Amino acid sequence: MTSYNRPRLTTLDDKRYRAYNEQFILQRKNNRAMRPPRQRDIFGGQAEEALRNWLATQVQLSDRRILEYEERRGSRATMKYRELDAIALEQRSAWVFEIKASRTASALRKAVGQLEETRAILRLLYHRVDVTVLLVDTGIPANAEEVAALMAGPTPPPRPPELLDDVLAALPQLRLIGGLDERSNDGKTIDLVRFSVEDIVAMAGAENLALDWSQDDLIEDYVPPKNEGPLYSTGDDEAQSSGDDDDNPLAAALRRAGLK
Repeated sequence: MTSYNRPRLTTLDDKRYRAYNEQFILQRKNNRAMRPPRQRDIFGGQAEEALRNWLATQVQLSDRRILEYEERRGSRATMKYRELDAIALEQRSAWVFEIKASRTASALRKAVGQLEETRAILRLLYHRVDVTVLLVDTGIPANAEEVAALMAGPTPPPRPPELLDDVLAALPQLRLIGGLDERSNDGKTIDLVRFSVEDIVAMAGAENLALDWSQDDLIEDYVPPKNEGPLYSTGDDEAQSSGDDDDNPLAAALRRAGLK
């Protein structure tokens, strides 16, 4: 049985959070198997920054977007951290934003599970927690014909990718909306706003984005060695080693340190 205690929202320059980041970055520096950055990885960070800037024109964002909390499993308690992509705070409510750039709709399955957990932790601080995913579609197949063509191509993925409609049907708590003004505002639904690469280009300018992904599939994914991990965790361990093109908190820490 997992329970959560002592939640706290803090900033990127928090001393305890910085100590966690420094420990993680040092660990990666000492690891010789660091993979070269892929253009998709770089674009994911650029898209996150562009959408965060766009969000700041729509709602009042807080700089307290680091969630610190204690996770207790049985008699064992561990202090953990999650870096929220963006959050807007009011006296009794919070509005959390998750920004993802992905070519796989199935990435939303993992995101929904993590966001429901984040919502449960934040409910210890706020009466209502709304959640919105901002998805940058970098190549999700639009229909079964596109899936078939991809699987018949020269470099097919290991398994047929899911369609976004199929994922939405399988996750009833996830609701596709046309814009922030359509938010559910019920503290239960996870809203999804979809953006295209062209939308991000319009926000940030093509000259400021890594858009040449032609060689990305030739770069072998880095698989980190198994270990017990650092004292602190972002709660996103699977995403840290998955090698997919989805942004995650540890990737953000690496970008800030110039390691990704």
